[in-house]
Amino acid sequence: MKFLIKILSLLAALSMLLAACGGAPAPTDVSVTESVELIEELVETQIPISEGDMKTLVDGNNAFAVDIFQSLRAGDGNLVLSPYSISLALAMTYAGARGETESQMMETLHFTQGQGATHPSFNMLGAELAQRGEAGSKDGQPMQLNIVNSIWAERAFTFDKQFLNLVSTSYGAGIRFTNFITQYEDARREINAWVSDETNGRIQDLLAEGIIDSMTRMALVNAIYFKANWLEPFDERSTSNASFHLLDGSRVTVPTMHKQVTASYASGDGCQALELAYAGETAAMDIIVPDEGNYEAFESALSIGQLNKILGGMKPTTVMLGLPKFGYAADFALADTLETMGMPDAFDMDKADFSGMTGGRDLYISTVVHKAFVSIDEKGTEAAAATAVIMSLRGAFKSEVTLNVDRPFIFVVRDLPSGQILFIGRVLDPSK
Repeated sequence: MKFLIKILSLLAALSMLLAACGGAPAPTDVSVTESVELIEELVETQIPISEGDMKTLVDGNNAFAVDIFQSLRAGDGNLVLSPYSISLALAMTYAGARGETESQMMETLHFTQGQGATHPSFNMLGAELAQRGEAGSKDGQPMQLNIVNSIWAERAFTFDKQFLNLVSTSYGAGIRFTNFITQYEDARREINAWVSDETNGRIQDLLAEGIIDSMTRMALVNAIYFKANWLEPFDERSTSNASFHLLDGSRVTVPTMHKQVTASYASGDGCQALELAYAGETAAMDIIVPDEGNYEAFESALSIGQLNKILGGMKPTTVMLGLPKFGYAADFALADTLETMGMPDAFDMDKADFSGMTGGRDLYISTVVHKAFVSIDEKGTEAAAATAVIMSLRGAFKSEVTLNVDRPFIFVVRDLPSGQILFIGRVLDPSK
């Protein structure tokens, strides 16, 4: 009976979707946005994939993570982003790309499997990540990992049915038909409210005024929220003020947590690295501290190969750890960055080819925006991020060692079973 109910619900949802795709007259007596949620079980109709396909996707995603970190690190100050959120939002967009636009996106984003296996691989990875957080910490708090996608589409515009079905089934993206043409400000506020709700209020106002306008036809949005306690929390009584050495040679005083831990550790290749597990041991934070005086050279040379070598060389070690508490947010407009990284055609209204979305070459990416937040304390880590891709109508165990994290460092939050990098960042000044 439950299966029959699902089928009937699916048929009803599909009938609404197809009516909207066919350019049915927009209702005048409804709110700005009306939602159509498609059932994820439809993924069974896609091509079969294997664990190897998912690993290929993760490897590509992680290569993109380091690439975009390198592209954004030139800015001043602390840095945090969720490369997985960016990959997800652009993967949904990539589903509608064709020709040279598709080729450039595939290479830049490291979608080496092409259209065939990339999307079902994302679906498999998403299903795995959704299962995390079942194990609780010592105080009974489970890990939280919420990753959601949504598509906001102009309801008076015709989109390709197969494209909408693909992103709905592979990414669990609810289709929300809205009125961008005359009520774009209301639509912008609704998208921002959705992002805020899905990130526990940590990502506010993802879309600033002016990003959405009457030429907008689609917004592809991802939101990710992560909160987990350390497997072995720090004792608040051991937190004290300590010096942190900045790149210019000056120092700041910051609250620093201290404890002895037995954890995966590596030393050599110009850095020390430590992995701190979260409760449930399905996720961890990797802290990479370049040797004193070597931060800038180390960061500029960091590659996915070097990162994998560092992470793969860790061994259980007893470490006397000093780790500063920190929390900050960052936001980026990524159009220029992604163009420079190798996908300029997607942002060029004369060259962009997203005919897989509409059947014609009438849309281009007008902007990609990303916001991220991270905070760590004695209990654990909280992090959140959101990405929006805006489509517009063209026209316009060893002997004890010491790791005192008292200088700039890089951090990575990973899902351990899959290896997927969820967040990557750096701390140049934890006092800010």
